[in-house]
Amino acid sequence: MVKQIYYFKKYNQEIFFTFVSSLIVFFDQLTKYLVSSLKLQLDLKLLTIHFVKNTGAGFGILKNQTSILTFISSAIAFVLIIMYKKIPKEKTSQTLFAIFLGGVVGNLIDRFFLGYVIDFIDFNFWPAFNIADAAISISVIGLIIYFWKR
Repeated sequence: MVKQIYYFKKYNQEIFFTFVSSLIVFFDQLTKYLVSSLKLQLDLKLLTIHFVKNTGAGFGILKNQTSILTFISSAIAFVLIIMYKKIPKEKTSQTLFAIFLGGVVGNLIDRFFLGYVIDFIDFNFWPAFNIADAAISISVIGLIIYFWKR
């Protein structure tokens, strides 16, 4: 009976991890679709929503290096999936790693199929970004705090 409960929990953790990652990818791709295909635009004082074609990584580094960035993103996603069993089983770490993976995969899809990443959230004082970028940034900050406190 104890083994059945353990396997059930383990199974639930894997479903949760997959669900959270998939949710990030879904919302990232949905918002990019709305901005690029439907020409969605919004202009407020502090925030502008508009289509930006990003051929590099964050803050414009590695501009026009899509092949390298696609390889790096693929390697990160692959390693994270392969090393899943090493991720601490606490809900916090599972959630943060799942958010990170979702962000990486969201941008990887763009790089693979479009050759660039669609950014659209622009605060006018910060480089434009997207849901995947926000997910990666939030998860990395959360993971630093999580491991620092351990």
